[in-house]
Amino acid sequence: MSAGPTGGGGGRREPSGAYPYPDERGFYGAYGGAFVPETVMPALAALASGFREAWADPAFRGELDALLRDYVGRPTPLYMARRLAAETGLAHVLLKREDLAHTGAHKVNNTLGQCLLAHRMGKRRVIAETGAGQHGVATATTAALLGLECSVFMGVEDIRRQALNVYKMRLLGAEVVPVSDGAGTLANAVTAALRHWVERVEDTFYVLGSALGPHPYPLIVRELQSVIGEEILQQLAERGMTVRDVDAVAACVGGGSNAIGTFHPFLREVPVGERPLLVGAEAGGEGVDTPRHGASMTRGEPGVLHGHYSYLLQDEAGNPLEAHSISAGLDYPGVGPEHAYLRDAGLVRYEPVTDAEALEAFALLCRTEGIIPAVESSHALALLPRLAEELGPRATVVVTVSGRGDKDIDVVREAGLGAD
Repeated sequence: MSAGPTGGGGGRREPSGAYPYPDERGFYGAYGGAFVPETVMPALAALASGFREAWADPAFRGELDALLRDYVGRPTPLYMARRLAAETGLAHVLLKREDLAHTGAHKVNNTLGQCLLAHRMGKRRVIAETGAGQHGVATATTAALLGLECSVFMGVEDIRRQALNVYKMRLLGAEVVPVSDGAGTLANAVTAALRHWVERVEDTFYVLGSALGPHPYPLIVRELQSVIGEEILQQLAERGMTVRDVDAVAACVGGGSNAIGTFHPFLREVPVGERPLLVGAEAGGEGVDTPRHGASMTRGEPGVLHGHYSYLLQDEAGNPLEAHSISAGLDYPGVGPEHAYLRDAGLVRYEPVTDAEALEAFALLCRTEGIIPAVESSHALALLPRLAEELGPRATVVVTVSGRGDKDIDVVREAGLGAD
């Protein structure tokens, strides 16, 4: 295994130097790196170099921006949810509507950039992992757009829970590869995809779906997803608001891609004294005092999983534990390394949200605003009453609605929501 250098990444630097990008080996403070077999290091180095060159190329950025606008439908709205605010005891709640992006989630921001990079690097085949199915659908979608062969690895339990998205992937021409190892969920799908990539690295590009894995993947995903937070800042300005008018910004955190995309522009561009409270909601499952949760930053310890060093639910021997969440997209025993750094640095606060709390928030948004959110997003929405109690009734909170809930209808129905 190695944590050696794989090259830097593109993007802007924190003007004050207060917020570090990963170093040349891909570490965010103590977290990150590339803990992979030596045979994979050349592929990671080529990926880092390829992304750095593409990110600095106006033609690549122009093509990506045009597709984000004309194909994805960006910018997504920043919606003032007045009835939701009244129900949760807040003055204002602004919803960043990633559920309105093409494919129904934020995932397409990342898959579009990575598939364009794969095409630029001469790879004609892409693979991906998926839990809730949204990343799989987004990868299959962009692969179809660009004429790439596509295989998506998915745990058998998630295939059962997310049958609609499985059908969509197959309609889009992708092969869905069942993974029956372990609990048959997201962590097992990531393991299988990484193993396959090692075997086919010469002709295959791995479109990793979250801000985790070996460097440079956390950096690539962050840069591609930062369009979320960049748009929020611009849309606030268009409303005549500054960041001083926002008291908190919330997003759900599994691996962490929509959250890092939401938070990073605030960390990069907003001075420390003017930043709102940044809060991530992780999977509390049936409670963090039970074995059935996915709250790696509340109950985990640092360790290595899927090629990076970060917080991890693990046993005494360092083996990853099975995570649980009603949400297939948060059912993961670890978290991306940048989130681990942000937690330890006190720059972002992370809180567990139980399945029951997420379902209650899901129902509340449906009832008050006519918006059916993903169960993942519902974890962030569940923070609103807590923030109202903490910040008071005059507070303004922004929440990223990372995806829509069509895929979760069977899950919430099985949980008894709306049974009456």
